[in-house]
Amino acid sequence: MSATSNLIDDAPLTNFHKKLTFFASGGPFIDGYALSIIGIALITMTPGLHLSTVEIGMIGAASLVGIFFGGAIFGWLTDKIGRHKMYIADLIALAVFSGLNAFATEIWQVVLCRFLLGAAIGADYPIATSLLAEFLPKKHRGRLLGATFVVWAIGAATAYAVGYLLRDTGPDVWRVMVGSPAIFAVVTLLCRLGTPESPRWLLSRGRRDEAEAIIKKVYGQQYSLADIASDSQGPAKQGKFLDIFRGQAWKRTLFVSIFWTAQVVPLFAVYTFAPDLLASMGMTGDANLYGGSFLISMLFVVGGIPGLWLVEKIGRRKLLLWSFGIIVVALAIPAFIPNVQAAPLFIALAIFALASGASSFLEVVYPNELFPTEVRATAVGFGTAISRVGSAASTYLMPVAIISFGAAGSLLIGAAISLVGLVATFLLAPETANKSLAELTTENKPVATETNKEGSLV
Repeated sequence: MSATSNLIDDAPLTNFHKKLTFFASGGPFIDGYALSIIGIALITMTPGLHLSTVEIGMIGAASLVGIFFGGAIFGWLTDKIGRHKMYIADLIALAVFSGLNAFATEIWQVVLCRFLLGAAIGADYPIATSLLAEFLPKKHRGRLLGATFVVWAIGAATAYAVGYLLRDTGPDVWRVMVGSPAIFAVVTLLCRLGTPESPRWLLSRGRRDEAEAIIKKVYGQQYSLADIASDSQGPAKQGKFLDIFRGQAWKRTLFVSIFWTAQVVPLFAVYTFAPDLLASMGMTGDANLYGGSFLISMLFVVGGIPGLWLVEKIGRRKLLLWSFGIIVVALAIPAFIPNVQAAPLFIALAIFALASGASSFLEVVYPNELFPTEVRATAVGFGTAISRVGSAASTYLMPVAIISFGAAGSLLIGAAISLVGLVATFLLAPETANKSLAELTTENKPVATETNKEGSLV
């Protein structure tokens, strides 16, 4: 094959890509499930452990604080020791800490387990998405990377369905709920066994023979390293954490940090305390609390369907601008309606869910496209960490906000935060659709690529 065939960037979609996408989706599914199931578990955990409002906020925020540390530390570590090792290790951690949480008898034990669970979840963002991004062809990269994150909403919806089914099984049912993510972690772990290391990462470490062997195993004996347009600068240029702030990279890091935070602050507050938020709207009874929470979570999934189509049609930037704009308007309107009732509030929340679902997956698309192999996982991990500072604070304060400002006031705060994301996207967001990783991350001129050849891959 020629040295300009750019195998990975221009390859047709294969079963390997589809399976890798499915395996990578396990982490976001567990994330959505674990962060949502706690809101339902708190219904029986609160009287069972005699929790105060402050303690409820601590439990809600613990996993998000854990994600902060997990993303920051393990993203950097993934760039150092490789994607594959971490790809397996963090699933083991997810299973262990979820299981231990079911046996907690004190508040500090619940908080600790949720923190460690969050650290494992935070690790999976940079691990799984960087590995996937480095294998995907450019024409499908945004859609398939995004699909892994739409699965987040499916995990959240599953949590509400499970919570509804288990709601009348006894006062200690919260133990089953907080321990149940371990089941999904074990299943995902078994699926991921045997996944190859990223050849791009191997090249960045100078391990050419290993990279060559993986290329031939995945794509066929007729292909070699000459068929990759690598964005790596080789082993002489090992990535360092501070590289994501040097040169022009700091603008990309700033953009990723702001838009990611603006998306997840209202999102996690809603997911973690959806039953409480709906109750503050005047919606009571199992059908409204569980059913309403499930419906909102499903609307995130529904919104992701057109989003995954639009991300390649209109591009990343326009999709993000439109979704932020719709969210700002939807969440702000109820605050200006005198004596607003439950229906307008619920409609605002539903529109937020649809618009957020249509673009929230860009949180893993943008950073994976904007940074080179040496610091790709570091950048994703940093974005994960920074976003969780805001989301942890919002989750901790959400019960107080509902009491102090009511549902309309809480949604207005979400609108203000989304407005910050809108402005940051307008000023800082580049367009990355249908470009190779080499074009997007090379500091000099974009790497020239030839027209995609249609050879089939095995």
